[in-house]
Amino acid sequence: MKELTTHRDQFSISTDKSKLDVNSIHEFLSIKAYWCLNIPKEKIQTAIENSLCFGVYEAEKQIGFARVITDFSTISYLGDVYILEEYRGKGLSKWLMETIMNYENLQGLRRWILLTGDAHELYRQYGWTNIADPTKWMELHDKKVYLK
Repeated sequence: MKELTTHRDQFSISTDKSKLDVNSIHEFLSIKAYWCLNIPKEKIQTAIENSLCFGVYEAEKQIGFARVITDFSTISYLGDVYILEEYRGKGLSKWLMETIMNYENLQGLRRWILLTGDAHELYRQYGWTNIADPTKWMELHDKKVYLK
Protein backbone atom coordinates (compact mmCIF):
# COMPACT_ATOMS: atom_id res chain seq x y z
CA MET A 1 0.00 0.00 0.00
CA LYS A 2 1.27 3.42 -0.94
CA GLU A 3 2.18 5.73 1.94
CA LEU A 4 0.55 9.14 2.04
CA THR A 5 2.11 12.37 3.23
CA THR A 6 0.29 15.67 2.86
CA HIS A 7 1.26 19.16 4.04
CA ARG A 8 -0.58 22.26 5.17
CA ASP A 9 1.41 25.26 6.40
CA GLN A 10 3.91 23.94 8.98
CA PHE A 11 1.87 20.77 9.58
CA SER A 12 1.82 17.38 7.90
CA ILE A 13 -0.18 14.16 8.02
CA SER A 14 1.51 10.89 7.14
CA THR A 15 0.71 7.18 7.07
CA ASP A 16 4.43 6.38 7.37
CA LYS A 17 4.62 4.30 10.57
CA SER A 18 8.37 4.91 10.88
CA LYS A 19 7.60 8.55 11.70
CA LEU A 20 5.26 7.72 14.59
CA ASP A 21 6.41 8.70 18.08
CA VAL A 22 5.08 5.73 20.02
CA ASN A 23 6.13 7.30 23.34
CA SER A 24 4.10 10.43 22.58
CA ILE A 25 1.09 8.41 21.41
CA HIS A 26 1.27 6.22 24.52
CA GLU A 27 1.57 9.24 26.80
CA PHE A 28 -1.58 10.80 25.39
CA LEU A 29 -3.66 7.64 25.20
CA SER A 30 -2.69 6.27 28.60
CA ILE A 31 -3.05 9.55 30.53
CA LYS A 32 -5.51 11.80 28.67
CA ALA A 33 -7.75 9.59 26.53
CA TYR A 34 -10.87 8.65 28.51
CA TRP A 35 -11.41 5.59 26.31
CA CYS A 36 -8.14 3.80 27.14
CA LEU A 37 -6.65 5.23 30.31
CA ASN A 38 -3.71 3.20 31.62
CA ILE A 39 -3.25 1.30 28.36
CA PRO A 40 0.18 -0.36 28.37
CA LYS A 41 2.73 0.80 25.80
CA GLU A 42 3.00 -2.74 24.41
CA LYS A 43 -0.72 -2.67 23.57
CA ILE A 44 -0.25 0.62 21.71
CA GLN A 45 2.68 -0.81 19.76
CA THR A 46 0.69 -3.89 18.75
CA ALA A 47 -2.32 -1.77 17.77
CA ILE A 48 -0.10 0.43 15.57
CA GLU A 49 1.48 -2.59 13.90
CA ASN A 50 -1.95 -3.96 12.99
CA SER A 51 -3.68 -0.74 11.89
CA LEU A 52 -3.52 1.91 9.21
CA CYS A 53 -2.16 4.89 11.13
CA PHE A 54 -2.30 8.61 10.44
CA GLY A 55 0.22 10.76 12.31
CA VAL A 56 -0.18 14.53 12.52
CA TYR A 57 3.04 16.52 12.87
CA GLU A 58 4.38 20.01 13.32
CA ALA A 59 7.78 19.63 11.68
CA GLU A 60 8.93 16.34 13.28
CA LYS A 61 6.87 16.66 16.48
CA GLN A 62 3.88 14.32 16.76
CA ILE A 63 0.82 16.42 17.66
CA GLY A 64 -2.01 14.11 16.64
CA PHE A 65 -2.93 10.60 15.67
CA ALA A 66 -5.70 8.35 14.39
CA ARG A 67 -5.81 4.73 13.40
CA VAL A 68 -8.10 2.69 11.22
CA ILE A 69 -8.70 -1.01 11.71
CA THR A 70 -9.92 -2.34 8.38
CA ASP A 71 -10.12 -5.16 5.87
CA PHE A 72 -9.85 -2.50 3.09
CA SER A 73 -12.90 -4.03 1.43
CA THR A 74 -16.06 -3.88 3.54
CA ILE A 75 -15.53 -2.27 6.96
CA SER A 76 -13.35 0.13 8.92
CA TYR A 77 -13.23 1.10 12.58
CA LEU A 78 -11.85 4.57 13.34
CA GLY A 79 -10.21 4.94 16.73
CA ASP A 80 -7.68 6.67 18.94
CA VAL A 81 -8.27 10.01 17.22
CA TYR A 82 -6.68 13.01 18.92
CA ILE A 83 -4.94 16.33 18.46
CA LEU A 84 -2.87 17.61 21.38
CA GLU A 85 -4.79 20.23 23.33
CA GLU A 86 -2.40 23.07 22.56
CA TYR A 87 -2.93 22.51 18.80
CA ARG A 88 -6.72 22.38 18.86
CA GLY A 89 -8.74 25.13 17.20
CA LYS A 90 -6.49 25.22 14.12
CA GLY A 91 -8.63 22.98 11.93
CA LEU A 92 -6.25 20.02 12.30
CA SER A 93 -8.90 17.51 13.38
CA LYS A 94 -11.02 18.45 10.36
CA TRP A 95 -8.01 18.11 8.07
CA LEU A 96 -7.20 14.74 9.66
CA MET A 97 -10.77 13.53 9.09
CA GLU A 98 -10.75 14.76 5.48
CA THR A 99 -7.48 12.93 4.89
CA ILE A 100 -8.76 9.69 6.40
CA MET A 101 -12.14 9.77 4.69
CA ASN A 102 -10.54 10.49 1.30
CA TYR A 103 -7.72 7.94 1.63
CA GLU A 104 -7.68 5.93 -1.59
CA ASN A 105 -7.62 2.45 -0.02
CA LEU A 106 -10.62 3.24 2.22
CA GLN A 107 -13.08 4.07 -0.54
CA GLY A 108 -16.15 1.96 -1.32
CA LEU A 109 -16.51 0.41 2.14
CA ARG A 110 -19.96 -0.78 3.20
CA ARG A 111 -19.59 0.42 6.79
CA TRP A 112 -17.48 2.66 9.00
CA ILE A 113 -17.82 2.53 12.78
CA LEU A 114 -16.42 4.46 15.72
CA LEU A 115 -17.09 5.16 19.36
CA THR A 116 -16.98 8.69 20.73
CA GLY A 117 -18.04 10.32 23.94
CA ASP A 118 -17.44 13.93 22.97
CA ALA A 119 -16.70 14.52 19.27
CA HIS A 120 -20.05 13.78 17.63
CA GLU A 121 -20.21 17.14 15.86
CA LEU A 122 -16.78 16.67 14.27
CA TYR A 123 -17.76 13.30 12.82
CA ARG A 124 -21.21 14.47 11.69
CA GLN A 125 -19.47 16.93 9.35
CA TYR A 126 -18.16 13.89 7.45
CA GLY A 127 -21.45 12.05 7.14
CA TRP A 128 -21.35 10.00 10.34
CA THR A 129 -24.69 9.42 12.07
CA ASN A 130 -25.95 7.75 15.22
CA ILE A 131 -26.57 4.01 14.87
CA ALA A 132 -29.92 3.70 13.05
CA ASP A 133 -30.96 0.56 14.88
CA PRO A 134 -28.95 0.07 18.08
CA THR A 135 -30.91 -3.13 18.84
CA LYS A 136 -28.78 -4.87 16.19
CA TRP A 137 -25.47 -3.98 17.84
CA MET A 138 -23.80 -5.91 20.62
CA GLU A 139 -20.52 -5.53 22.44
CA LEU A 140 -18.25 -7.23 24.91
CA HIS A 141 -16.50 -4.42 26.78
CA ASP A 142 -14.10 -4.70 29.71
CA LYS A 143 -13.67 -1.14 31.03
CA LYS A 144 -11.08 -2.28 33.58
CA VAL A 145 -8.89 -4.36 31.26
CA TYR A 146 -5.88 -2.01 31.62
CA LEU A 147 -6.13 -1.97 35.41
CA LYS A 148 -5.61 -5.72 35.76
